[in-house]
Amino acid sequence: MAGLLSLVIPVYNEADSLEPLVAEIDESLRAAGLEYEIVFVDDGSTDGSFAVMQQLAAPRGDVRIVKLRRNFGKAAALSHGFAECRGDFVVTMDGDRQDDPAEIPRLIAPLDDGYDLVSGWKQSRQDPLNKTLPSRLFNWTVRRTTGIPLHDFNCGLKSYRREVVDTIYVYGEQHRYIPVVAAQAGFRVTEEKVSHRRRTAGRSKYGWQRYLRGYLDLMTVLFLGRYQHRPQHLFGGIGTLLILIGILVELYLTVDKLVFGHPIGQRPLLLLGALAIIVGVQLLSLGLIGELIANSRARGGPDPAQVARIVEGGIAVMSAAAGPAAPGSSKPAAATAALVVAAAGSLPADAAGAPAGVAPGVADRQ
Repeated sequence: MAGLLSLVIPVYNEADSLEPLVAEIDESLRAAGLEYEIVFVDDGSTDGSFAVMQQLAAPRGDVRIVKLRRNFGKAAALSHGFAECRGDFVVTMDGDRQDDPAEIPRLIAPLDDGYDLVSGWKQSRQDPLNKTLPSRLFNWTVRRTTGIPLHDFNCGLKSYRREVVDTIYVYGEQHRYIPVVAAQAGFRVTEEKVSHRRRTAGRSKYGWQRYLRGYLDLMTVLFLGRYQHRPQHLFGGIGTLLILIGILVELYLTVDKLVFGHPIGQRPLLLLGALAIIVGVQLLSLGLIGELIANSRARGGPDPAQVARIVEGGIAVMSAAAGPAAPGSSKPAAATAALVVAAAGSLPADAAGAPAGVAPGVADRQ
């Protein structure tokens, strides 16, 4: 694989893991003959992680740091790392050393086969049951609801073509659904089996709250992916169904009252029918408001992120969604919310974006 590889590593209180992690990265990627840079994103660490990163970056030009003002979460950290990295290809990994850098050459190999995103599939996961069992349920649910045949959506070890990270946007806690967001954008997504190691320092940052937030984020991702440009199809469909149910209930009660003379004033069914009609009208109205917003956005022209390439006379004149802009320029500069610390002699900032994938779709590599 020719081109610069950027490693984006979000860090939150992992001071004891960083130095051995960089040593492993150097050993693995130099042996593979890869040109690379390391972009650390300090997500508000309080244990001295930033000082360790500075020590690592000082003697070399291929280690860069993005320091966030406070802990904003992994999705925000990845977004800032994507905006600051310079590579033609991007690999994300966690800073706790549970991801093995030796897996990186194998993880990026499918990108040469036309895939745009390769998600790691952790084998023999070295985590307690209170993490692995809910994770299996979570992955099964996402796989069934999205139709994307991946086994491990939340694996931190992933590889990307440059145009993927320049096109997709993740916020809140939607980092779990990056493969879903990428597939919805038309990129080719696959997975590769990777090893998983036991944590040797620090402690896990995940609690039970992430599962509830994860399912709420899943609803958001599904809605944005399927109904962002046609909200009335969702709200109007449900609203119309409720209105029809309410009308049928009220017609039944009307016939029961007028034909059979049964009293209906105290029957709960009367209130249920009226409530169904009212809620249905509200959903229809919400769908119309959503359509007004979608129509306003559509007046600005088609979304350039939907274009994979433009060919004129058999020659591709645009190979990425945002055109030939400099890497990171399609997103707001991370400097607005972060302090960028780089060693002298950093790598050139004009690395070109990689070509777009062969065809949109999703594939599953076993």
